Amino acid sequence: MPRFCASCGAAMAEGAMTCASCGKPVGQAVGGGAAAAPATATTGGLTDNVAGLLAYVTIIPAIVFLVVEPYKNNRYVRFHSFQSIFFGLACFALNIVLRIVGLGTIIGLFLWPLLALAEFAVWVVLVVKAYQGQRFKLPVIGDMAEKQANS
Repeated sequence: MPRFCASCGAAMAEGAMTCASCGKPVGQAVGGGAAAAPATATTGGLTDNVAGLLAYVTIIPAIVFLVVEPYKNNRYVRFHSFQSIFFGLACFALNIVLRIVGLGTIIGLFLWPLLALAEFAVWVVLVVKAYQGQRFKLPVIGDMAEKQANS
């Protein structure tokens, strides 16, 4: 079972007497035993899963995460930022096409709320999966986002 520093939470080698990250000596945690592992890695002030979740809250945080220093080098945050941007553009394009082609018809009037509900459901799934620390890829958009995040 891996050990973690009680001060900074960094992973430590078995038998190490000091933490390689913060340099503090190994001691008993306040409750005794080894410190618990952090849920996910941190980047700057936010954990990766929270940054991934925030990337889906409008397009603005996604763009900010792609240009701000600690987050722009993190592949997990970059993936969710790109997927959020591509998903937003796809939803915008679908709404424009539906408005131009079918809004005046009876079919268009029924498709509009169904499309909005489907977009909302997919958005909720993306937010929940990002918060859980998973890379949930949408069929076409996810591949494009993964290619951009890895470049």
